[in-house]
Amino acid sequence: MKTSETPEFYTGAPVDPVDLRFRSAFLAELWQSLSTNHVVLTAPRRTGKTSVMDYLRQHPQNGYSVASINVQDLTHPADFFQALLDALHDAHPHFVRDQLAEGWSLLSGILSKISEVEVGGFKLALRGSDPNWRDNWRQHGDQFLAQARRTSIPILFIIDEFPDMLLKLAREDEALLGEFLGWFRAQRLSPAPSRDSIRWLIGGSVNLAGTLDSLGMVDLINDIEDVPLPPLTDDDIRAFVEDMLGGRGVPFDGNVARRVIERLGRPIPLFMQLATQDLYRLWKKEQRQLTAEDVDNVFDSLVVSSSARTRLQHFYSRIGQYYPEPKRSAAYGLLSKISVSEAGLKRETLLQETERLQLEQGIQRPAHGSKRTFNQLLLDLENDFYVVEVAEGSYDFACGVLKLWWRKYYA
Repeated sequence: MKTSETPEFYTGAPVDPVDLRFRSAFLAELWQSLSTNHVVLTAPRRTGKTSVMDYLRQHPQNGYSVASINVQDLTHPADFFQALLDALHDAHPHFVRDQLAEGWSLLSGILSKISEVEVGGFKLALRGSDPNWRDNWRQHGDQFLAQARRTSIPILFIIDEFPDMLLKLAREDEALLGEFLGWFRAQRLSPAPSRDSIRWLIGGSVNLAGTLDSLGMVDLINDIEDVPLPPLTDDDIRAFVEDMLGGRGVPFDGNVARRVIERLGRPIPLFMQLATQDLYRLWKKEQRQLTAEDVDNVFDSLVVSSSARTRLQHFYSRIGQYYPEPKRSAAYGLLSKISVSEAGLKRETLLQETERLQLEQGIQRPAHGSKRTFNQLLLDLENDFYVVEVAEGSYDFACGVLKLWWRKYYA
């Protein structure tokens, strides 16, 4: 029987803040960083970044009012500011009406026309408030942040999947991307973060620095403190297994948690949730003590299950989306090669494979150019959480589940 303290299984939506575990020290570190800096929070997809952001939003510290948006599908600075204003209005309507709108004709004009409880009314009115929003985004952005600072109320803006927005903007108008990033940097630096009432917490499952480096714009974000979300430890995983299974009265032998750790590789919480849920279902069906062999069977089934397949497919398709040729083909080739290895491959082997793949594409570079291209590719694959250096000069998949899935479907 499940105890009242036992967390629920989360195999789709982010973890509810009430069930967020193993992140207390990190949350304290994050608030400490935010006391003097703007922060970029980096983490692989499905490792708990959004859950941490949701926790910050629901449990703010230091007097902050929080507004949070996901900008993955946005393609223009005007969309960015409209979404941000709408989120702030949703989270703190009285602040927006009573303080932010004071002396701001655009916003006060909108609020005079809509009811406080009118669902969607604010967003629609905001979009229609200026027929030239896209041309006037800088003016509205300046006014918005100036008004927010004038109130002297500390505000934390949480911006999730920011690199996705930048890539979409780059494809539509690279010059506009540079203009927006330059404007955004100036806003972050004046006033200095330690004296600013506004903080920015920027998140992304795609490496932000790598994204902008490929566009020659990495210097426009180098003022932001990079705070990576640390992977869960072996002790965290053992506690998780004990809570999720033991907390439901499931008997298991001493090898189960160790085998879960071995099969996971880098512990992506989603796969921890899926695996322990399947172990629980197996126990409910068979009513016996679980063993390490059951863990192996669950993970082998997980790789081919529909519940995992759609989530794992993202890791494959994102390379096609974010890696331009010839880097794209080389990345697919290297990951396929690593997936069939027993315990990863040496750096020299991966360099040779990259050169072979380039020759197949008819690409010939001098030795120094070929090595520079390879070094950048390997760095990208590390920064985007596909591979990890498991021993001196040897690289393997960071996630064991992803490695098995890649081997089955793409090797």
